[in-house]
Amino acid sequence: QPHFEVQTTSQGCLLSPTAAMLAWHVLAVVVGVICMQCSAASASIPTGFALDAGRLRIRESANLGCEDLGLSLQSAKIRAASPGRISRLLHRSEEVCGEVEGPQIHLDFAEEQNVHKEQRVTLAQGGRCLQLRGGGLLVVGTPLSFGDSLQYLGYVREHGILQFIHMYNANKDRSNEKLLWGEELEYHVLKVDRKERRVRLSLRATEILDLLNEREDKNGRSDNRKEACAWHPEYGSWMVEGTPRLPFGGFVRDLRRVEASLRLRRRRLLAALQEDEILPTVTAFPIMGTEDFTWPPTQPRGPVAMSEGCSDEMINPHPRFATLTANIRQRRGDTVRIKVPLYIDKNTIARLEEEEKQGIGPADPHEIVEMSGLNKERAMRETITMDSMAYGMGMSCLQVTFQTRDVAESRHLYDQLAVLTPIMLALSAATPILKGRLADTDVRWATIAASVDDRTPQERGKAVCAPSHKGKLGFMAGSGQRPLNKSRYESISSYICNCKGGQENRTKTDKYNDIACPIDETAYSTLTGAGIDQKLARHIAHLFVRDPLVIFSERIHIPDTTESDHFENIQSTNWQTVRWKPPPANSKTGWRVEFRSMEAQLTDFDNAAFTVLTVLISRVLLAFKLNLYMPLSQVDSNMQVAHERNAAVEGRFWFRKHMAEDEAVCPEGHPQDECELMSVYEILTGKGDYFPGLLPLCFAYLDHVGCDTATRDTIRQYAMVLEKRAKGELMTAATWIRDFVHKHPEYKSDSVVPHGVAFDLMQACADVGEGRRPAPELLGKVIIEPLTPDKAYEVPLDAAPFDEEQRRILMSKYTLRAKTSKESGTTISDGWTTPIAETMEKLEHESETNLEGGVKRVSLDASMRGCRGLTADIRVPQEERAQKAFNGLQRVGSRGVQWAEDDSSDEEVSHVIQEDEGAVSG
Repeated sequence: QPHFEVQTTSQGCLLSPTAAMLAWHVLAVVVGVICMQCSAASASIPTGFALDAGRLRIRESANLGCEDLGLSLQSAKIRAASPGRISRLLHRSEEVCGEVEGPQIHLDFAEEQNVHKEQRVTLAQGGRCLQLRGGGLLVVGTPLSFGDSLQYLGYVREHGILQFIHMYNANKDRSNEKLLWGEELEYHVLKVDRKERRVRLSLRATEILDLLNEREDKNGRSDNRKEACAWHPEYGSWMVEGTPRLPFGGFVRDLRRVEASLRLRRRRLLAALQEDEILPTVTAFPIMGTEDFTWPPTQPRGPVAMSEGCSDEMINPHPRFATLTANIRQRRGDTVRIKVPLYIDKNTIARLEEEEKQGIGPADPHEIVEMSGLNKERAMRETITMDSMAYGMGMSCLQVTFQTRDVAESRHLYDQLAVLTPIMLALSAATPILKGRLADTDVRWATIAASVDDRTPQERGKAVCAPSHKGKLGFMAGSGQRPLNKSRYESISSYICNCKGGQENRTKTDKYNDIACPIDETAYSTLTGAGIDQKLARHIAHLFVRDPLVIFSERIHIPDTTESDHFENIQSTNWQTVRWKPPPANSKTGWRVEFRSMEAQLTDFDNAAFTVLTVLISRVLLAFKLNLYMPLSQVDSNMQVAHERNAAVEGRFWFRKHMAEDEAVCPEGHPQDECELMSVYEILTGKGDYFPGLLPLCFAYLDHVGCDTATRDTIRQYAMVLEKRAKGELMTAATWIRDFVHKHPEYKSDSVVPHGVAFDLMQACADVGEGRRPAPELLGKVIIEPLTPDKAYEVPLDAAPFDEEQRRILMSKYTLRAKTSKESGTTISDGWTTPIAETMEKLEHESETNLEGGVKRVSLDASMRGCRGLTADIRVPQEERAQKAFNGLQRVGSRGVQWAEDDSSDEEVSHVIQEDEGAVSG
């Protein structure tokens, strides 16, 4: 069938499936038969559309009603969009697309000055048809169920290897790439009921994402002169992922951009929330899986997750996520089983015994079970058990990705950074609560690992075959029986550096690869036969012991020389502590390494501190030619330690004693090749006279390259806070959260986190992140500047003419103010302190005539200076804007605020601000 190219007038525009149908419809009408050489003069084109040299061009904001085409599809609005807005369509594609018939329509676009990707969208025949690939973005098409995908598993594995070989050969000689890097952070949107003191997941991330992307296109900057945001869907339907729109560069001043970028993202997200929504940057929602924890209310035991605690509605409506969830469960043979040790407080055992008497809890409460991903065993009753992917993939984390100079540097950084992942996991610990219970761990990693564990019973070491697997094992990788000692979400299993063919002592990695690393032998033979060196071939063949989890029917038979879907299908679902990322097919993006272990922090200051430290360490590793290699068995041991409570202070981690030995005098087995147990504080600051520590080397590097004073001061603050946390002088986020629960009057010392405690905790976390609540136990002397939703976007210098009334009022008011300023002996510039309104200064000047029963009335735009000790009735024209007034008062007055609604007017809401140190209510 013929293919048509559809292009838009705007760079980077994305079309919905209905646009593709319109293109086919219009072009067919032009000459009565499908023809690429149609003429614009031959057809009647709807408003907002134009034919140009046979290409349908869709102008911005062109509207399309499907009824006009005789199609049984939902109406859609087509917008010219940047690639950052792709995700808007992804959520809705299943609703809009329907069953499509007719020819395939291909649309290509590329994003300028973006390291991430050149992307392609394919609007294909049949089913849910929007496809998007490249740069780690989502694909929408017709995802196959596990049963339907069985016949294609081997094909995807085989061709994934061939695609990697072509990618590697096409890019192995690339060099001198610029340092480009960026971080990504997921956000939880929560709904609060302040009257009932309940907090719930707000399942409207799709709506928020649409609004964010719409505003980003309309008001965001794309010139890289100031920070800009990109927004992406995440697993949970209450989650949004935010990244910088463009990567940070390789300059010292870029280190200061991170916190500003994170604050901008938080501000813009806050501006998209409703009045009863909050945005704490916690790693895990503490009461997921308890009763009544979503809004709108949902019911568990859906057909996708089959979870006893989590509903299918919690899963992002993008079809990939539901298919991923179901296929993991079906390949595994049952629902996922997550087991985390319960924290035992002084009243915990008594509560458990009482529950046993009432018949509440596990069937055999004293059964000894192994904890997920941990070398620990616990009685079943002393275990937090979870059964859904949402418990893990519904968590947030902080990830940093670097573009490296060349393939050799990327492999070297991959190895060195892998050693640091347990250390940074422990230092960033932020997950002490799971399923409404205090856990005996502080971090998320083992929970997520178990939540996506798709291994069959045989792969997990059991002798039995799941009944649902009969007749299916032969299609799976390793016939579904190869022993696999780790989940898909785990620490790495092999080092991959091979610099100078392994001739340097610091890159002889074989002796350190001392743990099991199962490989697909066929893949390994194909790779080595194609000239891939053994270390890298082993790494890729290890990834391919897994099966693809989501296959799209439209993207099975694709060329291996120009596409990389099948390789990325398996590569992107091996979620390891670090990820080695080859350049995408047909892309200008270079070789990259992703650092993945860190947990999301409560403040943008913290998230920036961890990001910047990670970037600096990567530079130090290269500039000082450091050697962090140690046996991977010790790295895995460190991952176990990182899960322990307060491991950042009390844990002891294996680390290399000498990072910068002279390779000429350090043969194999030399004492300088030894490792010893160190605290995180010692790893950061040094030990004895033989181990310099990472922070002193970061400072030395910055001084050597010529760091400016402003950047030095910023990094010094970051380093000071992390150093004090490692020393125990400041709390980690996990310790702060745990301490909050212990001190709460509603906590009964029985390990249960009640809804009221969770409500106060999430509100406190949001307040700390937005600078409304000091947290010296967490931040020391660092003060978080208050952050409000206002001014989330820059104001354009709009030249649109005023209407007559506006012009008259503005000229009159500002002329009068200028005259008043001159008469009082001041400059007119002194008088320009706020926009003209009923300002506080004016009201105070005329207080005798403006007082009504001792109450001052202040407009929303009023300056709030001098509010201390003032009782004021602030009228705001819209109820949802009340928070703006409150935030302004908090910045200036720092007083407690009580709100009292005045029902006398539908147009106005009264709030009473009293001199009171109490909390906010109402």
